[in-house]
Order: sequence, then structure tokens, then C-alpha cells
Amino acid sequence: MADFLFELGLEEVPARMLADAEAELLLRVREMLGRERLIAEDAAIESFSTPRRLAVLVHGVAQQQPDAEEELTGPPVKAAFKDGAPTAAAHAFAKKAGVAVEELRTVTNAKGEYLAATLKHAGKPAADVIAAELPREIAAIYWAKNMYWRPGKPERFVRPVQWIVALLDETVVPVEWAGRAAGNLTYGHRVLHGAEPVRIAQPAGYGETLRSASVLANVEERRHRIRKALDHVTRTVPNARWREDHALVDKTTHLTEWPSVILGSFEPEYLALPEEVLVTVMRDHQNYFALEGTDGKLLPHFLAVLNTEVSERAQSIIRHGNERVIRARFNDARFFYEFDQRTPLQDRVALLDKVTFQRDLGSYAAKTERVRAVATKLGALAKSGGKTIDLGALDTAAQLSKTDLTSELVKEFTELQGVVGGLYARAQGLGEPVAMAIYDQYLPASMEDEIPRTLEGVLLSMADKADTIGGMFGLGLQPTGSKDPFALRRAANGVIKMLAESTLPLTLTQVVEAAGPNAAATLPFLRERLEWYLREVRGAAYDVVNAVMATAPDDVRDAMNRVDAVSSARQTEDFAAISAAFKRMRNIVEQAQQKGERFASPEDAAAALSHDAEKQLALEAETRAAQVEMERSQGNYDGALRSIAEMRPAVDAFFDKVMVMAPEPELRAARLGLLRQIVAEFTRIADFSQIVTGA
Repeated sequence: MADFLFELGLEEVPARMLADAEAELLLRVREMLGRERLIAEDAAIESFSTPRRLAVLVHGVAQQQPDAEEELTGPPVKAAFKDGAPTAAAHAFAKKAGVAVEELRTVTNAKGEYLAATLKHAGKPAADVIAAELPREIAAIYWAKNMYWRPGKPERFVRPVQWIVALLDETVVPVEWAGRAAGNLTYGHRVLHGAEPVRIAQPAGYGETLRSASVLANVEERRHRIRKALDHVTRTVPNARWREDHALVDKTTHLTEWPSVILGSFEPEYLALPEEVLVTVMRDHQNYFALEGTDGKLLPHFLAVLNTEVSERAQSIIRHGNERVIRARFNDARFFYEFDQRTPLQDRVALLDKVTFQRDLGSYAAKTERVRAVATKLGALAKSGGKTIDLGALDTAAQLSKTDLTSELVKEFTELQGVVGGLYARAQGLGEPVAMAIYDQYLPASMEDEIPRTLEGVLLSMADKADTIGGMFGLGLQPTGSKDPFALRRAANGVIKMLAESTLPLTLTQVVEAAGPNAAATLPFLRERLEWYLREVRGAAYDVVNAVMATAPDDVRDAMNRVDAVSSARQTEDFAAISAAFKRMRNIVEQAQQKGERFASPEDAAAALSHDAEKQLALEAETRAAQVEMERSQGNYDGALRSIAEMRPAVDAFFDKVMVMAPEPELRAARLGLLRQIVAEFTRIADFSQIVTGA
């Protein structure tokens, strides 16, 4: 067995694309080597990436494919031989199989007797297989944006390829792609090591070889180094800590090959600006980490991650350069902040007429009025459901929610839309409920985000998202496949998350109906997102989710409770058995409906049933139905499912002793009617026939 190393050297790749590309390359190489029978299923594979390279290191690669056999089936025997002599069909098949006619065998299958042959494929050297297959895998890697860089050449990639390394132990594998031939030479850090190539003697030494050239190829090692450096430099400021920012740590990890950290400072007077503005400038525009005191308030310092190591003198020069840049950015922010205060948010409402939301849906002024209407309806529903809602604050927040799009600060720092509106509302004395609702209106932007902090904020965010979804669906712009240019799935996910995590007594139907006339199209879309949420976010088993979704749930938290109850109940023997029985009942009912069988009404069925087992089941179902309905109405799904599972003895006895499709029409109709009634009565919580059991 050998080690295989593959490295693709590139011009600097955008940081946001590296993690996915590294994972995809690892997956493609694993699948390719597995498909070609060169590695075991549990083979160890490592992946690496820096801004200038993607790499994989595979352990336990066979030097040659094992021989393989393939069974070929040919023409029918009666067509292959005539009067005992092989026909042209037999000769053609033998030629295709590469054997003599005499070596052909006869096999019998469901269609009759056929000629057959065994083809033996000699295994190829691993280097030949990899050289042939790997270029296709490279070309297939997905990039959000890619480019042509060789005139008249077909390949597209995120950035031009600069070098390729492909080694099977110490032997170069002759991989060629994008005009580059593989070798055993890589390149170290552009500044710290220079332009001289670095020879890799063995794949196993890849990491250490690059380390000696000032490159940390392992992503986790770079991340750990950055965190340690941030901690170390922060300790030079008394009572300080760097503000935790996982996304920025990831970004700087993917921006560097040999990271180090320096401390910078700025004038304390800038702390008069809202910290959201300061942090956004530092984080999103300069990739700086903010420092805060033990009280959580910002300090006049920042941390910058460098992609190099420099002397004290060079650090001083770099520090001054970064401080000069951040000072200029803060001055811009302060100017815009103060300039914007001259125009109150209320006076900016009219300016929204000139800001386009979507060509066919009009301006943000039009959207604002739609959102106000939706928020008012949802707020009234929530209030009638017992929630304390400040409808006046909600309406004011909705009216002013998009006005910060006309502010200079948002034009300069688009990441702050919503946040700036909330800050300005607070500064202009519009009240905390209004300010917080505007501030949080775009939450949650992802499943990792918190939902808005107030019910008014939740209602505003929900109204905004529901209006966008309804409007786009009305134009026929719903997501298709992997394409979702208007991020409607993300908006719908946000609606589901808010319904799941807030206390608002709203249903999916109420949300989509409040948003306008496209409820018939958008309700299935939200239910699809609810199914995704239950399965992917809450981690419920697919069959449990299918069982609950089959009842077309409308209340998100109620659906969550049902999924939890079914997940718990399915572990019991009685519930597994009753689920299998319900599947059998549903199949019988559906097949009878397809055949046009008659189903007796509950009253007629009760009169026609004659066997003790079916009478007992009818009595048990009637008794249990009342109990289950009481438990269900109180949300006690655990109790309801226990009651359903306790029907097992009666159900088992029925199927053991009763033939449903009796020859007597009246009796058959009665039994079918009983089963249909049971299926309808007891699948309001979940369709138990969807549960996968061992039966």
C-alpha cells in the first residue's frame, strides 16, 4: 500500500470559497479511488487548503487495481444456435466477450435460457488510473464564480492553476490539467520563503515540508495558531479580551498561510459612535477583531491578523498603517452618522418612492405599505390569541423599517441596514419597542441567528419575509432546484424558526393569508420548509417527520411536539406493532377504494359486524377515540399515543381471526368501513403507516 498526495497550486482563492472546495475535493478523490477499487472504504484521508492551494493526502492506496470479473448476458440460446450450430448472433457475442464460442455458457433466468460469458479485467496500475480519472474530478469542482484564463482553452476554475503535485509514494503520477503537468515541486510562503520551489520527497512529509517553507497547510492548525496569537496579544492590554467572532476567525484562517497578530489602537473619542458601527467597520471592512473590557464595552484597540511574521520595526510600520486606515474609516462613519441625523426617519418615508424593491413589485414605499398591512393583521391575530402586543409601536416600526436605506451610513455600510434604522429610532426618541423592532427586522438571517428580541420585532420580521415570499410567488419567481436568487428559502426558514421559537399563537395559514392572495402557492412552500426544519435542524427521523407532515400540520410548535412524541413512542414494542397494523389497514382501504368497493357508514358497520374480534375492535376504537381526542386537544401527545398503542391486542385479534374481504357484500362493506373509520380517527396526530418498522 502507498500514500497518495495531490496538491493543486492556485492564485489566491477568495476565503469564502475555500472550505467548501477543500471538502468537495476530498469527497471527489475518495469516491474516485473507491470507485476504481484502489482504497478500502475506511481509508484515512486528510485534506488541506490555504489561499494558494488545495490538497489531499490518502493513506493505504493500492499500487494496482485488483483483477475483476464481469458477467455478460448475450442472446437467447434459441437465437444463438440453429440445428446445433452457432449462428451469427453467437459469434458476435463471443467476439464482444473476447472468448471462443466454445467457452460461452448457458444461464437460465426468468425470461428463459441465454448465452453468458465471464469477462476478466486485469487491474491497471494506480498511477495510470489516477492520471486518467483525476482531471475530470478537478474540473467538476463547484465554484460560485469561476473564470477562463487560457485563450481558446475550455477549462474554467476559480483562479488560474500555477502548479500540480501528484505523488504515489515517491513516484510522480502523470496528472495533467489546465496546461500544467504534475511534479513533486510545491511552493512556500510568497514572502517568507520566496519564489524557490520546494521538493516533496514523500506524501507523508507534506505538512512538515511546507512548514519548513513557512506554510501551515492544515486549516485547524492555522485556526489554533490564530486563536493563540489573539489571546497572547490581548494580554498586553490590561483587563481586556478579544470579542469572540467565529466567522472572522474562519475568514482570517482562510486568508493566511503563516498567520501572526498585531495590536492597533484608535482615539477613544470614536467610542462615542454606536459600537455596532465601530465593530462593522473593523470586522467587515478591515478584518479586525474588536477588544472589549470585562464590562463588555469596546476598548479603543483592535487586533489585525497578518499573513506573515515581521520584525518589531516592521510591526510598528504595519500598525501605523492599519491605524491610519481605521481612523479614516471611523471619520467617514462619524460624518455619515451625524449628517443622517439632520433628516428624521419620518421625513425619509417619502424618499422610499425612489428606491426600487423589485421591478414588478414596485418601490420600497409600496413594500412598506404592504408590510404594514401584513404586520397589522398578524398583530391583531396575536393579540386576540392572548399576547400583549403594542400595535401602535408595531405600525410605526413597519412604516419606518426601510427608511434607513436612504441614509448615507447604510449606503456606505450596507451590512448595517436595519441596525442603523434601529439606532436612529432610539436616538430620535421613537421609543424602545419601535427601535428594537426595526433593529431586529432582518433576523433570523440563518438558522444560527437568534430571533428578534421582542414580539413586535418578530411580527415585523415575519411580515416582511411573508410579503417577499408572497410577492415573488405571485410573479412566478419561486425557487427551482438549487436556484433561489431571491433567497426565498432563507426567508421561509426564518418564518418557521420564529414560529418555532417565539410564543406567537400563529399558524402557517394565518401567516400566508395575511400576506395576500398567493396563499395557495406559498402554504405548501412553508410546509416544505417546516419539514426541512423538523428533519435537518431538529434532527428528527425522516419517517417520523413524514408521518406528522402527512396530516398537513398548520401549527409549527404543535408539529414539533407531535414529532417529539412519536419519536419517543416509536421505541416501544406495542407502538411498532400498531404502526405496522395501521400500514396494513391503510393498504387494505386504499386497494378497496381503487376497486370501487363499498364502505359502510359507522352506524351500518356496527349493526353488520358479527365476529367477536371485530366487535371488540369496534368497541375499543370507539372508547379510545374519545380518550385520544381529549389528550390531543390538550396537547398531551405522549398520552394519546400510549392510548393508541394499547389498542394492539384488539387489532392483533382482528387480523388473526377476521377476513376483511369477506365474500358477503354487507359484511365486507362493514369491515372496510370499520378500518376506514379507525384510520381516519387515529391518524390525526400522525400517519402511523409512514413509520418504518421491522415488520
